[in-house]
Amino acid sequence: MSPDLIELKQQTLTYPELRKTQQYLMPSRLNSPERKGGYNIYPVEHLGDGKIFSGFDTLASYIIKNKTVLIDGFGGVLWDSIEKELQKCFDERNLRVNWIYTAESLKTAKEINDLISPFLGADDSVWGTKATLDLIDLFEPALKEQTPDARSDINIVLGTGAALAGWSAPVIYLDVPKNEIQFRMRAGSINNLGADEFAEPFQMYKRFYFVDWVILNQHKKNILDRIAVIADAQWPDTINWMYQQDLKAGLKQLSRSVLRVRPWFEPGAWGGQWIKEHIGGLNKDVVNLAWSFELIVPENGLVFESDGNLLEVSFDTIMFSNNENVLGKHAARFADEFPIRFDFLDTYEGGNLSIQCHPRLKYIQENFGENITQDETYYILDCDKNASVYLGFQDNIDPETFRSALEGSQETGDAIDIEEYVQVHAAEKHDLFLIPNGTVHSAGAGNLVLEISATPYIFTFKMYDWVRLDLDGKPRPINIDHAFNNLDFSRKGEKVQQQLISKPQVIESGEGYQLIHLPTHADHFYDVHRLEFDKSAQVNTDNTCHVLMLVEGQTILLQTADGTQKQFAYAETFVVPAAAGSYKLTNTGSGRAKVVKAFLK
Repeated sequence: MSPDLIELKQQTLTYPELRKTQQYLMPSRLNSPERKGGYNIYPVEHLGDGKIFSGFDTLASYIIKNKTVLIDGFGGVLWDSIEKELQKCFDERNLRVNWIYTAESLKTAKEINDLISPFLGADDSVWGTKATLDLIDLFEPALKEQTPDARSDINIVLGTGAALAGWSAPVIYLDVPKNEIQFRMRAGSINNLGADEFAEPFQMYKRFYFVDWVILNQHKKNILDRIAVIADAQWPDTINWMYQQDLKAGLKQLSRSVLRVRPWFEPGAWGGQWIKEHIGGLNKDVVNLAWSFELIVPENGLVFESDGNLLEVSFDTIMFSNNENVLGKHAARFADEFPIRFDFLDTYEGGNLSIQCHPRLKYIQENFGENITQDETYYILDCDKNASVYLGFQDNIDPETFRSALEGSQETGDAIDIEEYVQVHAAEKHDLFLIPNGTVHSAGAGNLVLEISATPYIFTFKMYDWVRLDLDGKPRPINIDHAFNNLDFSRKGEKVQQQLISKPQVIESGEGYQLIHLPTHADHFYDVHRLEFDKSAQVNTDNTCHVLMLVEGQTILLQTADGTQKQFAYAETFVVPAAAGSYKLTNTGSGRAKVVKAFLK
């Protein structure tokens, strides 16, 4: 077993009282950060030596030097643990510390609930509307009335919103990955911002998504230039940190060359076995793995490395600081929002996804506060011989009859023959199925789907879920009303074959090389190409961002115009920002390499 895998084994299922998941906590350091080949679950950007510091003692030394600091951070930080570990360091030096806690200046839970309730929808609803509040709205004026204690050796404002205190002092910002926030939430070790009691996990997530994360992302953006130190607080017993100037340099380099986010993985009711069998380093003691968050950037992070120490920051950090480099000519339209999503849906030796649809653009804007809607495609990365995709209606579809059947199944728990209403299509490797908003669809069992989509990712209106329970033994939410407010019943019969199954076209060719266009639907704002080459391929970004994956072959080497080189393995997602200008892909494995490229139209 390699040193890295031994290190991962040492991380197994630690802190079960703090995080409810069977997936490993990312190690705080790697003995050998150089990749060994194969899919890498911890991709890193090397910063050079001496850029990332490890341990509370080193952070305490920085604080002692500055005497007065503001320790701010995202929701989900274990603030009591942070204070305890730092206080140990100060006690060893016999220093008197004046701690001021932002939590003590929060408005009451009832006042905060009254402020945020318009954005949370009905109690039993999965969705709300994105909050239009600022973080300061949740605090009393007392937050800005605190002053340093001249008699203390050190003064610290601690907690989310510390930078709002108004002191002229360095800001230390603690980040926590979104997956770890959810694992902590499920374990009950953290709560929503300003909440005084725990809710059901789906209600807590809804509050995170529509309120906490919206407010805290904006706060992070507002104070980004004031942050002196950024720290990764995902480990309960240690901390890694770096200076702002080194973070800025790292982000700038990524925004001009190539980046890959840290993926994370989740089981689900319909989950399969492909991810477990093909991706190393994961805990395989799970019933299945349904999703891989390959590039769902509202919840992914970027990992930096120095001297083996790792530090993760949320992906939006690069968008706040370098969105024009990343998106090029599309930056004005999408601003800080990265518009393309890649993820895996694993139904291989699993079950069918629910029969579902996604909201139309006007509907998602008016009801949920999103800017763009959930237009999707299914790219079949791998499948068995019986794999299928449900897509579009039968030619004789009658909406009222269909709705009656769905509602009857929901009331009685009886299965229905969904193929009376919805078409089913055989799936083969490298097929691309088009799912513009309002289209009825589902990935059938036997697939490893690469979902290429617009970024919104939680707005799935389920109509039929095969009369099954989730992994906790509870029914999954069914959203027939939402679905029928959005379904396009004209997508039926022969139109489905003509308009919703992409027809590949060779648009360039040369010796050992083809560029294939996989046309998307008119409603999609992104398009898809596949580069197929024996040796190499040269690509210009044309001032737009490219999202890529090796979908056939073993490994490829990417070199951008500035000389940056990165190797990528089969099924790894990577992003070439618009500012890279051009890049070369070299096949470093056997056989022909095939690379999917998604880009904005």
